[in-house]
Amino acid sequence: MYRLKPEIFNLNYTLDCGQVFRWERDGDWWTGVVGDNVIRLSQEEASGELLIDSKLPPEFFSHYFRFDDDLSSIYESINKDLLINRAINKYRGLRLIRQDPWECLISYMLATASNIPTIQKRIYLLSQIFGQELEEGYFSFPDPETLANADLYMLDRCKLGFRTERIKEAAREVASGELDLSVLYRLEYRYARESLMRLRGIGEKVADCVLLFAFEKMEAFPVDTHIRQIIQHYHIDDNFFENCTNLSRMRDWGREYFGPYCGYAQQYLFYQKRVEGFVPLY
Repeated sequence: MYRLKPEIFNLNYTLDCGQVFRWERDGDWWTGVVGDNVIRLSQEEASGELLIDSKLPPEFFSHYFRFDDDLSSIYESINKDLLINRAINKYRGLRLIRQDPWECLISYMLATASNIPTIQKRIYLLSQIFGQELEEGYFSFPDPETLANADLYMLDRCKLGFRTERIKEAAREVASGELDLSVLYRLEYRYARESLMRLRGIGEKVADCVLLFAFEKMEAFPVDTHIRQIIQHYHIDDNFFENCTNLSRMRDWGREYFGPYCGYAQQYLFYQKRVEGFVPLY
């Protein structure tokens, strides 16, 4: 076990905000599976030091938790109104996570029309049945080849519902190289988005989530139910929506309104709404 002292970081907000699904909290400690590693983390409230029970080096956690992001500058960039200002101050230290692209892709395909506990259950079953056991009760996420060749009956045991065949199709595309996930890093946002949306089961929101959380596209602004409700409640009178208020228009508004780090703004607003509902501004 060792310690890190990152600047402007809140472990609880970062792991609880709904961006990643394989961490669970027990008291002051979080346990999660990242790659082939079971990791246990805690943060001292007074010092802000991160306690790390893992063989992985400090550089891994600096990368995973995006400690290289200049949060002070990002806050200044996205702080456009009272609502986001409140979220920044209340949930200061929430950082986006650099997720594994393959696992992130499948996780958000499983997230459609679902709540977070259900998503977590599906991912756990998928890992339990098709992954490798790392410790008792903890399993690695299955690779594309394994899911591409998986029996549909076994996939159905993971309670994937209508997503079953879509997951298998996506695995086939990645395993065959038809969809090369490494290329998406180099593509501009809109082209990377188009590439993902070729897959059955990936719409605008899922594509934006995957690009934001796994492919460094900070300009992605996913619009889910919470974000839609926020815009309708606080911003619908904006002239931007004079002719159209669909979800695509809301995404474009978020990108224009918050700028190049709109993905951070989205996550702060999403978490604030999920935890507190509609908040008073005065």
